[in-house]
This record gives sequence, structure tokens and C-alpha cells, in this order.
Amino acid sequence: MRRALTAAIAALTVTTAGGLVAGTPGQAAPPALGRPVPAAAPQPGGPGLGDSYFPDYGNGGYDVAHYDVRLRYDPATDLLTGTTTILARATQDLSRFNLDFLLDVESVRVNGWQATTAREGVHELAVTPRRAVTAGQQLTIVVRYSGVPSETLVGGYTGWTRTADGAMVVNEPEAAWWWFPSNDHPLDKATFDVSVSVPTGVEVISNGVQPRPPLPEAGNRTRWSWRTTSPTATYLSFLAIGQYDIVTDTAPNGQPVVNAYSASLGELGPAARASIERTAEVVEWCSGIFGPYPFEAQGGVAGPVDGINFALETQTRSVYGPGFWRRGANTYVVVHENAHQWFGNSVSLADWKDIWLNEGFASYAEWLWSEEQGEGTAQELFDFTYASYPADDEFWQVPPGAPGPGRIFDAAVYDRGAMTVHQLRLAIGDEAFFALLPAWTAAHRHGNATTAQFQALAERISGLDLDGFFTTWLLTPGRPDVPGAARKAGPPAEPRSWVKLRESHQLLAR
Repeated sequence: MRRALTAAIAALTVTTAGGLVAGTPGQAAPPALGRPVPAAAPQPGGPGLGDSYFPDYGNGGYDVAHYDVRLRYDPATDLLTGTTTILARATQDLSRFNLDFLLDVESVRVNGWQATTAREGVHELAVTPRRAVTAGQQLTIVVRYSGVPSETLVGGYTGWTRTADGAMVVNEPEAAWWWFPSNDHPLDKATFDVSVSVPTGVEVISNGVQPRPPLPEAGNRTRWSWRTTSPTATYLSFLAIGQYDIVTDTAPNGQPVVNAYSASLGELGPAARASIERTAEVVEWCSGIFGPYPFEAQGGVAGPVDGINFALETQTRSVYGPGFWRRGANTYVVVHENAHQWFGNSVSLADWKDIWLNEGFASYAEWLWSEEQGEGTAQELFDFTYASYPADDEFWQVPPGAPGPGRIFDAAVYDRGAMTVHQLRLAIGDEAFFALLPAWTAAHRHGNATTAQFQALAERISGLDLDGFFTTWLLTPGRPDVPGAARKAGPPAEPRSWVKLRESHQLLAR
């Protein structure tokens, strides 16, 4: 999850004409039959992918396969310098294309030739190659840049968090803008190599595995390298730089487990370890419900006390703010973020309005874990959650299937999203429901999907028409009627897991 830039961006960004998608910017109507087809002139790639909520996020005209991000960072000054090499393929004849990026650009080369650049909009870098780019052509785009990310603001906000001993870049739906140029939308996933040079004694954690140990460099510096071999949405790539204790192990499925704990945690450290060290256990449990774990590594990062105040399901290695450990160990947030490895990371949304597909299922995973731990069944948690929001509460006026761009992290997306999942389970029965979950993650593994596709699969597996159900629970403001709930004598009993779940969701949902 996270943060508060979304509402500001909704006001600052400019909607692209027609909401064009990748490969279609400027596309003209086909010529009449029998007439010669003129050779179309190359067109600019779209400055956005036409997302319903953030139409200028991402860019049209090309598809990225890989990012090689090579950085140098100095914690004392927060100065970041870098060279990012992007391997991509043109999806149309291009006269120019855009990258999403904020820092100062020194140069851009396309297939070895110097390109010209211009700033457009809030976060767009327009690149005009020296030579023509044709549809299907392989592109090597090399961008050299520098800047102080914590002082680079959009609407008064930065996605780069400077800390006492380093920095963190962890955010949703936008994070890449502050540290590497990209096609910044989940529709364009890619693999990553990330290497960062820092003063010796400072640690760097990112996604995936370490292809090599940290290497000493001149000037009392060390270069840390990380590699992600599974397709990754740009916002799910992260950096944590500072003083960390890194703990490595092997999961039951043979994968590497890398956990890291900020040295600043102090008395919060044991609770963080008692939670995050259960990651491999949680992943094994999730695999039994959702299907095989979709990535190459596991783990978690407990961030510093002056870092982020939320948690994010960064791919292969979730990052947690210190607030989750203030009242002791918390496995529920570990379950929530690791359920996202299936729901959100491997199966990513195609449009940000479908965020409930991420948060509703991750929240419901907490309910299933509660049942597994004997701390309250999913039905008991549904009953208590439903009763905790009176019918006239504003909570019920936010439909989780269309919350609006400023409310994609609203409590309704989480709690009503989880309630929707539970009601679906009741509607189609356990046999169909627990067949649906792994079928969904297998059908869209490493891809993107929509609510309509989820409904279609649920209908196919259950044999039921679920249109009315999804319209009521996801798209209709107001508290859905639940037969029998209002007739129960008195409020339902509070499940044992409720307090811990509420503590987590107060940080997760805003």
C-alpha cells in the first residue's frame, strides 16, 4: 500500500486525449476498402496508458523487458547519481516516447545515439531519438541522471524517505520516479538488476537475490547488487539503505530467505524479528491455499524508526514500518503483505480502480490465518466487521470496486473488500471457492487482470450468475443486506484476533 500523493496527482496530472493505451497513441481510423494504404508517419508514444484513475501513468509505444539500475548514493548529502539502461521493444513506429521520471537528466541515448529530451507535465520526460524507431525494433535506452530525491517534490510530496542513516524508497502507486526512469504502470512489468554504491559499512537491500556478494570499491565504498528474475511492476521495486542486520536462511521449498532489520529499532527489534522470521512459514501456508509461490526469493525488511509509517508488498521482500511492532509481534501484517505476492504482485491489476483485487484478498488472507490460529473464524470476523460499521457510516458510501482516485487505500477497499470475498465464498460454496483461488493465480501468473475477468472465472467454476452479487458488493454505495445478520440477538462477540487486525489496518488503510 501506499501513499498520499494520489490525491495530489489526480489534481495535477493532465488526462491524455481519448485515454489511449499502449501501442495506439495517435492511431487513425483504417482507410476505406479498395484505396491504397498510405505509409503512416511515425507517431509519438502516448504520455500515459489511459488508466481510469491515473491516465498519465505509464507510457505508450514501447514495452520494457528489463531495467539495469546502477546507482551511487551518499547518505550524508542524499545525493543520488545513476545510469539506468532500459531494454525494450517498440510497439509502434515512434517519432518520440516518454519516460516517467523526476530527477535531473544529463543525457539519454537510444541504441547508442544521443537523443533530445524535454520536460512535460508533472513527471514526464519526452525523448526524441536521433534515428527512426520502427514497430518491433529492440531499444536500448541509457539514461544518466542525478539529484537529491528527498528535495524533489510533486504537490509538496516526495516518494523518497531520507532517514538518519540512509534512505528508503517504498511507495504505491508511484515510487520509481525518484530513483529510476521507467514505464511506470503495472501493465508494463519487467525484470531488474539493481546495484548501489554506498560508503562501506552501509547496507543496501532490494528485491530478489544477490547475484554476487557486496564488492569493495575505491574510496572506502561498497557496491551492493540485487537481481529480480520475475516480471515486476515498477512500484514494487524498492531500496532500503542504512544500518541493517541481514539474516539469511532457506525456506522449506528451497528458496533463499533474506530478512533485514534496521539497527534503529531498539526495543522494537525483537517483536519485528518474531514476526518477520515467520515469513517462510506464512508463505508455505499461503501456498497451500493460493497455489505455488510465484517468485524466486522470500523475506521482509523492518524499516527504521524514522522511515515509512505503513507496509508495502514489495516483490519477494515486503517492507514494514516500525508501527507494526509497537504492541508486540504481529504476524497478521506479515500474512497480509505476503498474500499480496499472489494478489497484486504476480496477478497485478490492469487498472488502479481494481485495487480491491489486491487489498480485499490480502485482508481476507488475514481472516483465514486467524481461523488457522484459532483466534476467530472468517465468519466471526465477517460478522464483527459488518456490525462495527453502522448502516449510516460513511464507510458504506465508498464502493470498493470503484473507490475513486483519492480513496484507493480507503478502509472500505480493505474491509468491505474482505467482506466481499467472504460473501462470495458463502455464495459459491467452499469447494468452488478454494478451487477458484489457485485457478485465478495460475491463470494470470506474472500478468494483469480485471474484476470482470475474476467474475467470469468465478462464474465458470461455480456455474452461477454472479453479476448481481458483484454489483451489490463492489459497486453499490450503502450497506448490503445480509440475511440473518440483523436478527441476531445483540452484537457479535469480538474475535481474539480483532485488536491486532485493527491495529494493522489503521496503518495499512488511510
